[in-house]
Amino acid sequence: MKTQVVIIGAGPAGLLLGHLLRAEGVDCIIVERASADYVLGRIRAGVLERTTTDLLERLGIDERLRSEGLLEDGFCLADGERLIRIDTFGLTGKHVTVYGQTEVTRDLMDAAPGRALEVIYEAEDVAIHAIDSDAPFVSFSKDGSERRIDARFIAGCDGYHGPSRRSIPASAAREFERVYPFGWLGILADVPPCHDELIYANHTRGFALASMRSMARSRYYIDVPLTDRVEEWSDERLWDELAIRLGPEVAAHITRGPAIEKSIAPLRSYVFEPMHHRSLFLAGDAAHIVPPTGAKGLNLAASDVAYLSAALIGYFQRGENDGIAGYSATALARVWKSERFSWSLTNLMHRFPDDGPFERRMQLAELDYIASSRAAQTAIAENYVGLPL
Repeated sequence: MKTQVVIIGAGPAGLLLGHLLRAEGVDCIIVERASADYVLGRIRAGVLERTTTDLLERLGIDERLRSEGLLEDGFCLADGERLIRIDTFGLTGKHVTVYGQTEVTRDLMDAAPGRALEVIYEAEDVAIHAIDSDAPFVSFSKDGSERRIDARFIAGCDGYHGPSRRSIPASAAREFERVYPFGWLGILADVPPCHDELIYANHTRGFALASMRSMARSRYYIDVPLTDRVEEWSDERLWDELAIRLGPEVAAHITRGPAIEKSIAPLRSYVFEPMHHRSLFLAGDAAHIVPPTGAKGLNLAASDVAYLSAALIGYFQRGENDGIAGYSATALARVWKSERFSWSLTNLMHRFPDDGPFERRMQLAELDYIASSRAAQTAIAENYVGLPL
């Protein structure tokens, strides 16, 4: 098989890149190690920046997003005693949209056959070859037979554990990482949300987040030590802890229900540089991971794909090399700004094991400053709705 671009990974980043390339006549094939059902079964975040929704609108893959997505004008920070509302729309003129990542993936998958976007699922032993040349290729096995796809470029959208990043020589790369000493214990339940906007809470007992997937499905989190196990947290215990950490004003509106899904996700900040090596490009979690605080993961992947698709389209349609050469630097500039926002919000809203009374007072002082400062709220709002491309 032969194509112009092989995309490894059929998550939202790989599918979105494939659709953007096919819309402009660039040939590509997506190779995914998992089944389509497995890809759809991954439950992830669901707050979309305008950059992400604009790309879906541009492709005309936004019908369900427009009918089912929830436009959010703001969100709240809580300090244990009060809600501090950040009026993101009033301060920036932009909304974010609550629409699950699973639904984005489903929409992109459903649109693929009608747009001649080929996706090969359940590809085993995917390997990348000859990235230092102008003729790289990808090998894999499918249904017991060995296969090969030759291309001009390879786009690694295969997440942290995929083969793409590992294909870049260690001598040509740098890694930056911060591992946090806690995880997020999350519960998904078919109950109405307790508030019409997201709430990030910093309580003396720890962090909590109240969010939603729809007006009938809610997602809540608390931070827990990494040594905790899901089995130690019954639904009742988790609902009780959420009510305490979110505070009495919010707790009065919590509707409890059985968990559809419950899990603990570790938190870390990670960046791999560069995001381009010869004939291989990285996008999304293959190159960077952000803590979920601030909901930047999927949106960063979308901005990577916006830059990368423009660079590849320029190369194949107009013979331009500037976009290809500048992709990594351009993408990383936005990556680091988003990493900074998620890191700073994580530090503001969580209690760290070594924190004492001084650190707690600093957090409360910062929250008090934010509550009284339009400038501080504007800076938060600009980052929350997404910096411009």
